[in-house]
Amino acid sequence: MALATRTDRRPSLARTVWDSTVGKKTVMAVSGLIMLLYLVVHMIGNLKIFFGAGEFNHYAHWLRVVGEPFMHYEWTLWLVRIVLVVAVVAHATSAYQLSRRDIRARPSKYVHKKARASYATRTMRWGGIILGLFIVWHILDLTTGTVHSGGFQEGHPYQNVVDTFSTWYGNVVYIVAMLALGLHVRHGFWSAAQTLGVGSRTRDRALKTVADVLALLLTAGFIAVPVGVMTGVVS
Repeated sequence: MALATRTDRRPSLARTVWDSTVGKKTVMAVSGLIMLLYLVVHMIGNLKIFFGAGEFNHYAHWLRVVGEPFMHYEWTLWLVRIVLVVAVVAHATSAYQLSRRDIRARPSKYVHKKARASYATRTMRWGGIILGLFIVWHILDLTTGTVHSGGFQEGHPYQNVVDTFSTWYGNVVYIVAMLALGLHVRHGFWSAAQTLGVGSRTRDRALKTVADVLALLLTAGFIAVPVGVMTGVVS
C-alpha cells in the first residue's frame, strides 16, 4: 500500500514574517531609516552648491569615483542606487499592503475622528504618493535630463541645478515635495522608533523632539537650494 505524500508545505520564515502586520511594519521602519540616512547625506552634499560650481561639480564627480581603484567607475554609486530602489519598493509595498489591510479591517469610517491625530499622520499616505511622483520627476530632471529645462549638460550638475530652479514650476514642484518630506519624516521617524521597540514613556518626548528637528533640518536644508537660486546667491 503506497504511502500518501503531503503536497502542502509550510511557508518559510521570511514569508511568515512578511505576511504578518508586525513584519510589514518592521520592513517599513528599516527601509524608512535607510532612506532617512541617505537623505541626510544627500542634503549635506546639496549644500555644497553654495561654495561654487567648482566645489559642487567636484563633489558630483567624487560620487562616481568613490571606492576606486577597488571599485570601478560608478560601481559604488550604482550600489547605493540599488539599495535605495530596494528600500523605496519595500517601503511603498509594505505601506500599501498595510493600508489595504487597515481598510479591510475597518470597512466603515469612524463617526468621530481621533482628536490627537496630527496633520502629518493624516497626510502620510498622500505625502508618500507626492514623494513617489517627485522621485520620478527628480530623476528625469537631474539624472537623465529627460524633462530638464534649458538643455541638460552631462557632467555639469551645478548648471543643471541652476537651470531647474530658474523656472517657477521647478521651484514649486521641489518645495511642495520637500514640505511633504518634512511631514513624512516627522511622523515616520517616531513611528519607526515605536515599531523597532525603541520608544517608551520616558523616551517619547525625546524621540518626538529628534523627529521634529530632523524634519525641520531636512526641509530647510533642501529648500535652501532653490531659494538660493531664486535670490541670486547661487547663479
